[in-house]
Amino acid sequence: MAKINFRTGDRPFVFQNKTGLKSFIESIFKKEKKIVGGIQYIFCSDDMLLKINQDFLQHNYYTDIITFGLNDPGQPIEAEIYISIDRVKDNANQHGVSFQNEMMRVLFHGALHLCGYKDKTKSEILSMRAKEDHYLQLIAKRK
Repeated sequence: MAKINFRTGDRPFVFQNKTGLKSFIESIFKKEKKIVGGIQYIFCSDDMLLKINQDFLQHNYYTDIITFGLNDPGQPIEAEIYISIDRVKDNANQHGVSFQNEMMRVLFHGALHLCGYKDKTKSEILSMRAKEDHYLQLIAKRK
């Protein structure tokens, strides 16, 4: 089985160059010196992700991504990453970027969380954003 998988939750979603994108995400983990067991990216609606946010994190607000690390410490990374297609579209419009660019940022954001990056404090947010930008620039060079 592939280490990185894309699945649909309650919303169909199709990627262009899915194989190349999965390979690039795997390269992020290699560059960050992390071993991947298996990661499921699940694409869904705002409603589905809000319910997950409420049920598992006791948060009552919309978000673009929720990352659940499922491995024990020191073991290869196993995770489920839920992404709201609705929220990504909204965020792309708000930030004046393409949907594809924002989706890449969110995909990389989830991977970076699994690599140990956090985004609670201002300095953590800046560090996370710099890493996202770094990988967005690298993938842009591949095209």
